[in-house]
Amino acid sequence: MVTTFPSSHKVDLSRIRLAIRSLQPQLVEWRRQLHQKPELGFEEKITAEFIQNKLQEWGIEHETGIAETGIVAIIKGTKLGTEKVLAIRADMDALPIQEQNEVPYKSQHDGIMHACGHDGHTAIALGTAYYLQQHRDSFAGTVKMFFQPAEESPGGAKPMIEAGVLKKPDVDGIIGLHLWNNLPVGSVGIRSGALMAAVECFDCTILGKGGHGAMPHQTVDSIVVGAQIINALQTIVARNVDPLESAVVTVGEFHAGTKRNVIADTARLSGTVRYFNPAYKGFFMERVEQTIAGICQSQGASYDFNYWSHYPPVINHPEMTELVRSQAQDVVETPMGIVPECQTMGGEDMSFFLEEVPGCYFFLGSANPAEDLAYPHHHPRFDFDETALAMGVEIFVRCVEKFCN
Repeated sequence: MVTTFPSSHKVDLSRIRLAIRSLQPQLVEWRRQLHQKPELGFEEKITAEFIQNKLQEWGIEHETGIAETGIVAIIKGTKLGTEKVLAIRADMDALPIQEQNEVPYKSQHDGIMHACGHDGHTAIALGTAYYLQQHRDSFAGTVKMFFQPAEESPGGAKPMIEAGVLKKPDVDGIIGLHLWNNLPVGSVGIRSGALMAAVECFDCTILGKGGHGAMPHQTVDSIVVGAQIINALQTIVARNVDPLESAVVTVGEFHAGTKRNVIADTARLSGTVRYFNPAYKGFFMERVEQTIAGICQSQGASYDFNYWSHYPPVINHPEMTELVRSQAQDVVETPMGIVPECQTMGGEDMSFFLEEVPGCYFFLGSANPAEDLAYPHHHPRFDFDETALAMGVEIFVRCVEKFCN
């Protein structure tokens, strides 16, 4: 998908109800306060305290300390109707990146910044909780707000599920969003089925035999072996995966050698694998090791190998996707509007929630190049158009009213 950004961009907020539009300054303030105090996974103590204080102030029932720093808030509607339970998930953690933005709300924690928009996700969830608590007569059933730690690494969704957040009351559906600088503010990217990829990782140490660079016949050159492995790994997708499917094998690290005239006895390479189709689970682990083993055997080398699955693919449920799409189309008002079939090879541990209950995860456009707000995620100058905050609250609220009523 190629995204074309307009040279100047104004978003019409008339489709956002007045009560939520009036929250916009507060949403910006909360987001900027969170942005200044970023914390890494499972260390979000300041963030959790900020959320807890707001929930207490608003009289919202909540439980803290779930999966170390996670929070679950419960808001019960008073409207007569169903007893459905809808969960809304927002992640809280930041990244180990030194911020390069020169803004009043710049990170105050050296070497850590919100470079992926999780501060915005938390602000949107807080705004949604506040609105729903003030308008409990507008929906039936129950809303559970999940403030999740450690999405970036090593993953907080699974520990929260293991702690029982989907139970008592049992969750019937779940939704979540990701602010997305690959789309302009005022648009929504959504699709049924695979939205984001599975994330798998591997490390390999090649064990050769070192020696003098002028006497290679006395050695087993780990660098030569490693180079062959790296080239051969690219054929796994090209010659083993259905061309109508999508997958990626990337070697991102290759370290070997200490001096130009010394043949290295060891080399280390690390990489990542991405795919959408759950049927490929286990396939890449087997083929990557087979490739490494075959080349090492042919060259007289040995190896140590480690492969693990980080996150499964994010798979949206058809009915929940239609719920979000139908409500989002009444909120966004731009030439792009709803962007169907939006996908990325990026991964997300929202996938664990979606394996347990029907749900939908979607992208909320947040880029505005005219305001220099279009740097990619995980960039030291990442920032987003805060107009998206009220839009996120409006979409969430509409989904609650539609689902629970």
